Amino acid sequence: MSDQKLRVAVIGSGRWAQRAHIPGWQRDPRAEVVAIADTDAAMLDEAGEQFGVAKRVTDYRELLDDPGIDVIDVATANRAHFEISAAALDAGKHVLCEKPVHHDYKQTRALSELARSKGLKTKLGFTFRYAPAIQYAKHLIDSGFVGQPYVFNGYEQNSQWIDPATPMRQYDPDADPDVIATSSIEGYGAPIIDIMHWWAGTDLQSVVGTMRNFVPERVVRDTGLMQRLNIDDGDMWIAEFGGGLLASIQSSYVTVGNFPGIEARIYGSEGAIIVRLVEEFGICQTIKTATRQEVEFVEREIPQEFFPEGGHSREDWDFLFYSNLCADFTTEILSGNPRNQGDFGQGALVQETINAFERSFRTRAWVNLPLTEEAA
Repeated sequence: MSDQKLRVAVIGSGRWAQRAHIPGWQRDPRAEVVAIADTDAAMLDEAGEQFGVAKRVTDYRELLDDPGIDVIDVATANRAHFEISAAALDAGKHVLCEKPVHHDYKQTRALSELARSKGLKTKLGFTFRYAPAIQYAKHLIDSGFVGQPYVFNGYEQNSQWIDPATPMRQYDPDADPDVIATSSIEGYGAPIIDIMHWWAGTDLQSVVGTMRNFVPERVVRDTGLMQRLNIDDGDMWIAEFGGGLLASIQSSYVTVGNFPGIEARIYGSEGAIIVRLVEEFGICQTIKTATRQEVEFVEREIPQEFFPEGGHSREDWDFLFYSNLCADFTTEILSGNPRNQGDFGQGALVQETINAFERSFRTRAWVNLPLTEEAA
């Protein structure tokens, strides 16, 4: 496919598709969004008109057998992710899917194996992995800047739902109000867990931690009513990796600070790196480093090679980071080589970590990885 354009169909035409997915693909001259699907016809037409996509269908299945489509991009609500991804892989399409593919890591891993068996590539919507500052930090780590990694601290902190009147979209009407349900750690913690695994470079061995529900009643977006929502809106975790690396993860809906609010820190025998992905003062990302000789953290300029062409840190974070994600997937597919970062296999690992976190909270004990069938 090296001499072709990558032809993409985006399933789901809502806010995230319009802010990140569709413009992310359209930024790359090697890719073309040739179709959009959505069960909401009005939203479908709105997106089609805004981005100049003529082919619009209300049933995504109409696109699966189209030989003029190479990639299915799943940007729907969570409950449809697995079904659409599985159908697209069965039809021989490469797949980009928002997280999570499935709440059970074993189901995500099964789709990863299916893709591999069919020679197809997959990618998860780990948006923050593709921030130029995160990519640059990974380059520094691989170049030996931090030496032997000792400690990783990861935070996803924002205050989107600190006000109970802010409508909550993540709501399960069948949930037991007496049992706290995973929410922040799964919906918002996943990107920093992905970065933790990626930067650590060794296997996760064990985890322990806890969840809290700080704001007991909230307005539910679907109904507009204030009601009991027993969800994890704050949590804190410790993780042990092979090679001795000690890590911590914290995610929250109710810690004051700007969205998206990702911060990743790594400290090693030779140096340290702090990446902050927060829109502050018109800039969406910063990277600071220190060394054992010069312990004060200083801000570094991110080399242009880690940006899309013409990109800069004053762009909207979602457009900038997703442009890199789409460009990376385009390169992976068109190149024909086996490289495939942030794929469904990585998604399964992140989901397994979340499942282990939850089990640790439920049992009030350390949980070892990989999870056994009994522990899952």
